[in-house]
Amino acid sequence: MRFILPVGLIATTLAIAPVRFDGEKVLRVKLQDEKQANIIKDLAQTNQLDFWYPDAAHHVAANMTIDFRVSEKESQSIQSSLDQNKMHYEILIHDLQEEIEKQFDVKEDIPGRHSYAKYNNWDKIVAWTEKMVHKYPEMVSRIKIGTTVEDNPLYVLKIGKGDERRKAIFMDCGIHAREWISPAFCQWFVYQAAKTYGKNKIMTKLLDRMNFYVLPVFNVDGYIWSWTQNRMWRKNRSKNQNSNCIGTDLNRNFNASWNSFPNTKDPCAETYRGPEPESEKETKAVTDFIRSHLKSIKAYITFHSYSQMLLFPYGYTSKLPPNYKDLAKVAKIGTDVLSTRYETRYIYGPVASTIYPTSGSSLDWAYNLGIKHTFAFELRDKGKFCFLLPESQIKPTCKETLLAVKFIAKYILKHTS
Repeated sequence: MRFILPVGLIATTLAIAPVRFDGEKVLRVKLQDEKQANIIKDLAQTNQLDFWYPDAAHHVAANMTIDFRVSEKESQSIQSSLDQNKMHYEILIHDLQEEIEKQFDVKEDIPGRHSYAKYNNWDKIVAWTEKMVHKYPEMVSRIKIGTTVEDNPLYVLKIGKGDERRKAIFMDCGIHAREWISPAFCQWFVYQAAKTYGKNKIMTKLLDRMNFYVLPVFNVDGYIWSWTQNRMWRKNRSKNQNSNCIGTDLNRNFNASWNSFPNTKDPCAETYRGPEPESEKETKAVTDFIRSHLKSIKAYITFHSYSQMLLFPYGYTSKLPPNYKDLAKVAKIGTDVLSTRYETRYIYGPVASTIYPTSGSSLDWAYNLGIKHTFAFELRDKGKFCFLLPESQIKPTCKETLLAVKFIAKYILKHTS
């Protein structure tokens, strides 16, 4: 007996097959001059190039090293164009699908259970937030600051014994869905803070005198989508008016020079800024929370990947912030401290000149709001694995980053009023 599926059902079944990346490549090109930069920009207009570094074609400039993903179908012609124009390039990733599968290189102790050595999906992270509150009720509390477009909760974990008048640091992870090492760090931080209180001298001193507000996953819908449908997804999952393209780049949606780059106007672009500042529920929840705790929040730290940088304002102008020397000093010592563990080298500096110009970022917004110590970490690595850092590097990445964060927190405790 044959079963005939209704057409609608077949369509839905087909629609939810996850995107595969067989044979897709990631190329790194070292641009020598303006002419080569223009060749890349031209290629980007006629081909589907997914820019990984920088994050959009218009940032491409002379003397820059750029990384982009290209489909199997287009990779031959792209490589031929590069060869014809005598451009230096290397293939960072030969088969993207293979790298995606190789990411999970740590065996599970107990299948289905949350692990600090593995990437955890959203369900595991939610269960983990509850577990942390139960396990450390004196130290950890969970605050629901809002919901996403798809009605998932946005949870901030408050770590610290004190009331809300104490100095505090706000930290968020996972604003871009595909940067999985970022939420992994926020989970590690919460765990280490709660677990080492009373045992580690620095952490005990910090938590006796300040609070941390940690948002483990900022872009929950996008993160879920990157697990279930498309590993390379970056934006959130909001629907855009008059466009079939989904999603806004939450890190272009803040009210900080929001309208300054024309390239962020296209809803199909990876860096689409949204219809207006704070148009997205996720952005609004975070900005409302920070504004309502502005008296106590003395620092804002956001975690991204990849490229091993410690960045501070500004992104939308090459003008230096008034307390530039102070920020540069903290970033320099922070990167030095980070390197003491595994000799991982980070560079540091203002966003615009160190990585590339950005508008509407959370970092600049928090700074302009009056939080004078705002930093963005671009975690490992520098391009061997890019967004697909293997699980075996989670713990080393978290351990070294924690050293830098503890240093920043100590500095904030001592030097802010």
